[in-house]
Amino acid sequence: MTTALPDAGRSTRPSILTVDDDPSVSRAVARDLRRQYGESYRIVRAESGAQALEALREIKLRGEEVAALLADYRMPQMSGIEFLEEAMDLFPVAKRVLLTAYADTDAAIQAINVVDLDHYLLKPWDPPEQKLYPVLDDLLASWTAADRQPVRQVKVIGHRWSARSYEVRDFLARNAVPFRWYELDDTDCEAKRLLAAAGHGEADIPVVVTPEGQPLACPSDAELAARVGLTTTPSTDFYDLIVIGAGPAGLGAAVYGGSEGLRTVLVERLAAGGQAGTSSRIENYLGFPDGVSGEQLTERARRQAQKFNVEMLTTRQVVSLEPRGSARVVRFDDGTELSAHTVILATGVSYRSLQAPGLGELAGRGVYYGASTTEGPNCKDQDVYLVGGANSAGQAAMYFSRHAKRVVLVVRGDSLEHSMSRYLIDQLAGPGNIEVMTCTEVVGGAGDGHLETLTLRHNKTGESTTVPASWLFAFIGAAPRTDWLNGIVARDDNGFVLAGPDLVTEGGLPAGWELERPPYHLETSLPGVFVAGDVRADSVKRVASAVGEGAMAVTLVHRYLERS
Repeated sequence: MTTALPDAGRSTRPSILTVDDDPSVSRAVARDLRRQYGESYRIVRAESGAQALEALREIKLRGEEVAALLADYRMPQMSGIEFLEEAMDLFPVAKRVLLTAYADTDAAIQAINVVDLDHYLLKPWDPPEQKLYPVLDDLLASWTAADRQPVRQVKVIGHRWSARSYEVRDFLARNAVPFRWYELDDTDCEAKRLLAAAGHGEADIPVVVTPEGQPLACPSDAELAARVGLTTTPSTDFYDLIVIGAGPAGLGAAVYGGSEGLRTVLVERLAAGGQAGTSSRIENYLGFPDGVSGEQLTERARRQAQKFNVEMLTTRQVVSLEPRGSARVVRFDDGTELSAHTVILATGVSYRSLQAPGLGELAGRGVYYGASTTEGPNCKDQDVYLVGGANSAGQAAMYFSRHAKRVVLVVRGDSLEHSMSRYLIDQLAGPGNIEVMTCTEVVGGAGDGHLETLTLRHNKTGESTTVPASWLFAFIGAAPRTDWLNGIVARDDNGFVLAGPDLVTEGGLPAGWELERPPYHLETSLPGVFVAGDVRADSVKRVASAVGEGAMAVTLVHRYLERS
């Protein structure tokens, strides 16, 4: 029997991790693994999913590898499937094996779809020479032969208070592109040496160095996307379904469209995830009892969409939509077009800008809209001000409380009760460094090159106070991105898209509607064009409802195609 060996020359042995809540079974698995693989692999044993995840995080921090994960299906608190699903985020190429009893083979079949399971083993596996080692030999040989070289990182050289430097880092982070940040300061730093080697000066920042070593001076999002491997060009010019916007509603529509056999393309102007993608922790989304970050949820949805052959186009700005016979045609800002039988509008909303004097010119220089996880470590031991009283602001406050000395939540209303979920309100009292200032507004800001002070006003007493501040994150209002739809589909007075029953007049059909049937529930005033998520008038502004509407819209797309 030939045992798969890891790459020669590596300084540390890769690990094989086994987790089972039954101590006797756990010891037996580890014993059999050490007997066969102990010379070439480090065998790590855990007795709960949480313990195993902690071990994986330590291995990750040490920069070591994990070759295989063996998890028992029936564990309390966290099942083997749930453990493997979370472990995928830490070691996505590790081979995954589920240990099951004969009665649990249905669970193993489920795991094949949920966690891309590589194999399942029935307990007991005696003798291991026949039932355990041959399976692991094949899996370890496959793992050893795979290309596991560290991902070559993009390098970003810039200044902390450069607005474009922040935008580039935020763009890369939200598109899951690995990068390393080199900050220019007043000392003889590595960033200056890299900048000189790239042939540029500080006037050119940010400078991005691609994994191939090519420097890009202050690149546009489109140029950056093309150079770091993101897809920007469609493979064909006609689809069954075009989904515009890759927030939760758009990702939900793309996954369901692709899974049901529709030729689907997902078009996003910036990065997948929308506002939810920037959330540090979502704790009321079904199926994640311990919470999930917006980044994790977005990445899983993106992988799921790609699994169903959905094309994903980044940095493509849609500027118009029009019917041409039975086709629906979208035009991009570069003049190119894309056609489909149907379109789903899932463009979401954006945060409104603060109109206080002095803040406009400081955007990206201490004043930010939405939360960027890239800025958390930069706020260490400083005060952070957040404006807003909804869930997004509460989630950001919890995130920044782990880094900042003090987090101040500035709320215009007299309480959080009507705007924030109860679980978040309760959590805000936990860290001890979060302060909620009610009945307060930001009425001014100032600074030389970056934010240095804020002026706050109590809206009942009228008293104003100026405080030192370098960080302000705003989460106010919801402005729909629908100006480009003017005259194309019906919208309400605030720009949100009307659909279904909201379009029906006293006569039973919308004005100008050419079909005999009324619009479907999520169908806009242009037949074959549907809307889902926050951009729909009177929608529920929650991640779960947006995903549900995306899925529902695909069902209505099918109905439309069947009757067209």
